[in-house]
Amino acid sequence: MTPDEVDAFVSTLDGCRHKPRGWYVNDRLVARLVDARTLLVRVPIERREDLIERWPDAFGIPPRMEAHHKIEAYLERAAPEAVREAIRRAWEFQRYSGLRQTDT
Repeated sequence: MTPDEVDAFVSTLDGCRHKPRGWYVNDRLVARLVDARTLLVRVPIERREDLIERWPDAFGIPPRMEAHHKIEAYLERAAPEAVREAIRRAWEFQRYSGLRQTDT
């Protein structure tokens, strides 16, 4: 996937808005580009392993992110459906979460 394809998909999700630092719903981070090839996605910790098991080449969790609700998607090698699934999980998490979160 390209960053433009990510943007096109995210814009189809209800309430998602592109801001300078990424895509947000209800002012909560859904995803942001780290660079042109890496997308940081805010996925609940308990739902990350499933993504990695299904698409091991598409995702990773750098040590600095292990304790956070985040996963990296490697756009050049990830299947588009894998990236869309991660973004969808992040959107649901942020849209329906009743907890106030720090969006970084």
